[in-house]
Amino acid sequence: MHTHRYILQPYKGINSRHTCPACGRRREFTCYIDTTTNAPLSPEVGKCNRAINCSYHYTPKQYFTDHPIAQPASPQRTYDLRLKTYDLKVPASYMDKEIVKQSLQHYGSNHFMQYLCALFGTEAAARLVRRYFIGTAAHWQGATVFWQIDTAGRARCGKIMLYDPQTGKRVKHPYNHITWVHSALKLPGYHLQQCLFGEHLLKGNNHTAAIVESEKTAIIASGCWPQYNWLASGSLTNLTPEKCSVLQGRHVILYPDLNACEQWQKKAQELSRITEVRVSTLLEQSATEADREQGLDVADYLVRMGVVQRPE
Repeated sequence: MHTHRYILQPYKGINSRHTCPACGRRREFTCYIDTTTNAPLSPEVGKCNRAINCSYHYTPKQYFTDHPIAQPASPQRTYDLRLKTYDLKVPASYMDKEIVKQSLQHYGSNHFMQYLCALFGTEAAARLVRRYFIGTAAHWQGATVFWQIDTAGRARCGKIMLYDPQTGKRVKHPYNHITWVHSALKLPGYHLQQCLFGEHLLKGNNHTAAIVESEKTAIIASGCWPQYNWLASGSLTNLTPEKCSVLQGRHVILYPDLNACEQWQKKAQELSRITEVRVSTLLEQSATEADREQGLDVADYLVRMGVVQRPE
């Protein structure tokens, strides 16, 4: 007999392990389930098995603190196993504009900004920062905030990450430096409902939308090929028809990282009922075996091929 209503889902084969919402690794995430229904509490509530490289752990207690309206009064909460959706609809939360505004400073200590300056020069880097509303966070020294702003100009959330200012690589040791602004600020009752990073760029134009996985890649690609609206999904699991509904009627190109082309082809099929979508084979055509082992992305390619216009 269970002593707790919510427990980590017991292992019953690979289908009981899921994609981590933080690091994006497949079959590494264990959900908390409600023992009265055997259904997951919520897709983001659980623990990543990569304790060192990711360490994501969002408990039921934290979830109900962030979503007090979701606290069930009785075990009558229904769950559709086929669609993986809940009958409970919680409205999205939005970040206070003053919090966003306060983050748009202190770029001298921002490691990612330092990396952009080394790539593009100060003026071009500043333009990219303004274009994407890149912020600075005090959560870790040198950390960056990537705000997700929708087409209505509302900040859905801010992802905090730490980068190495020389290499531009994310800091993952001794743990993966990634969190959310609402979590860092301990904002009560905040319901995270993500949109595409860079979504605000879609307003007022019909330019082709180019979608990559990471925010860093979208920003660097935008500095090289500004004729596209470069967006980032954050992870493959976020590339859903619901989040991509804002792309309806627009030409879309997906740019997967190396070794992920097949998965993104499947996503393209899902999105094809919304709009015209194709998957770029740019990396697949030019990659070496060493590149494939490293899982390079479009940003790596642009830097290596000298497409980035480095300052004199």
